[in-house]
Amino acid sequence: MALVNEPILEYRPGSPERAALQQELKALQQIEVDIPLRIGANRIRAARQFDCVMPHDHAHVLGRFHCADAEHAKAAIDAAGKAHPVWSRMPLEDRARVFLKVADLIAGPWRARLNAATMLGQGKTAHQAEIDSACELIDFLRFNVQFARDIYANQPLSGPGCQNRSEYRALEGFIFALTPFNFTAIAGNLCVAPAIMGNTVIWKPSERAVYSAHMLMDIFEEAGLPAGVINMIPSDIPEPVSEALLTHPDFAGLHFTGSTRVFQILWRNISNNISNYRNYPRIVGETGGKDYIFAHASANIDALVTSMVRGGFEYQGQKCSAASRAYIPASIWDEVVSKLKAQVATIKIGSVTDFTNFMSAVIDDSSFANIKSYIDFAADSDDHEILAGGTYDDTKGYFVQPTVVVAKTPHSKLMSEEIFGPVLTIYRYEDAELEAALEACDTATAYGLTGAIFATDRTVICYLTERLTHSAGNFYVNDKPTGAVVGQQPFGGGRASGTNDKAGSMWNLIRWTSPRTIKETYNPATDYAYPSMLPDSSN
Repeated sequence: MALVNEPILEYRPGSPERAALQQELKALQQIEVDIPLRIGANRIRAARQFDCVMPHDHAHVLGRFHCADAEHAKAAIDAAGKAHPVWSRMPLEDRARVFLKVADLIAGPWRARLNAATMLGQGKTAHQAEIDSACELIDFLRFNVQFARDIYANQPLSGPGCQNRSEYRALEGFIFALTPFNFTAIAGNLCVAPAIMGNTVIWKPSERAVYSAHMLMDIFEEAGLPAGVINMIPSDIPEPVSEALLTHPDFAGLHFTGSTRVFQILWRNISNNISNYRNYPRIVGETGGKDYIFAHASANIDALVTSMVRGGFEYQGQKCSAASRAYIPASIWDEVVSKLKAQVATIKIGSVTDFTNFMSAVIDDSSFANIKSYIDFAADSDDHEILAGGTYDDTKGYFVQPTVVVAKTPHSKLMSEEIFGPVLTIYRYEDAELEAALEACDTATAYGLTGAIFATDRTVICYLTERLTHSAGNFYVNDKPTGAVVGQQPFGGGRASGTNDKAGSMWNLIRWTSPRTIKETYNPATDYAYPSMLPDSSN
């Protein structure tokens, strides 16, 4: 049966999924969860704990997780090592059954609870949680199983008198999965993808997403995942944990999503320890972005504006793929600005439990302070003008209003630096200066993650697509630069945005296996001499 993507539930008023989600939201807010470390079969409690709070109401504690240190990391290495021999040699189909059951559990009895946890703990609306912690994660699980089967089916040719085959071994050692706060699906995929290929994993989720990660571990356990295959060791102080893992001889790979700065630090640390490892580690990372929308004069303006709003402000702009800068030609500037301001003015922002809100709070105080600094800079800068929004309030929750800034130069601070918040900076270019605008779009930042173009003229579409070849690993024509779907748009970017190993495709899974080629000869040679060694007949 052909794979299909998990259908997205709409949560319309009166629907059963809306009622179930509202019930779980209410139930989870009435309890505080104790979240232990998960090392092998043990649930370990530590001396230091960290609060899981709701971004839209940061005084409300959902639970407290126990914080790992270097000794816990070493225990996780031991647990992963003990699980490795059995798990790595288990047939693919048996490993697959575990994760297919996880997918069915999330699609069924766990759907509302996991979505509610993602909403409350990570500040997502019902729609954003549904497309993330339900649909995308289910798709990762099901599609990755099929991608693994496709890899295993790839076999070499066999010549006369011999038989050749490839087997796909797990890597020797453990995989370190370091995952972000903003997607439950990414967190799940970064530890599950290597495990499907037979690896054992040590998982450090973001301290801002441990609440949903804890539920994922419960689901893995219910699905029959053997102890030690995935070990969860969250910590609010990650450096000692990372050092213990990255200096160990059995470190076999890093599966990372997060900031470019952190990824570069980790890569440097791996390089400094390269002579200590049993094998050269696999390094897979998806990092930051300064993602763009580039409009041509022939663009459909209504579609363009809606994509700017959705691409820039869904989930408070806390997506590595979020539209953060836009280039608008002078000939349509006035209409675009007018319609953009009108749409932004209608956006409701507030609690995730109010389903009429389009946005909620940003993740925490440090994120709030960072976004605030950019808005304040724009307000005081001669090179920028705040067109809409520009206000913020962290009294109860970390709320930042959707903000549109006009940049007077295409290489300004807000056109070049990643903000990771609901700030969209737009630049007006003269129609006759298309080439200069494209050059700025291509070179204003170090990133190359996602980008979108808007045009109706096919010649223009072809030209812009070619001209911006290296500017984005995921490129969209007449659509927002967010919302990649597993199996449809494999995700990842180049330049400073990562290694472009395309999550949601077989290309990611290939990184977590080490093939062995086996040749069996049926009638081996019994004489070392080759025919070319025979003397000429004239001699």
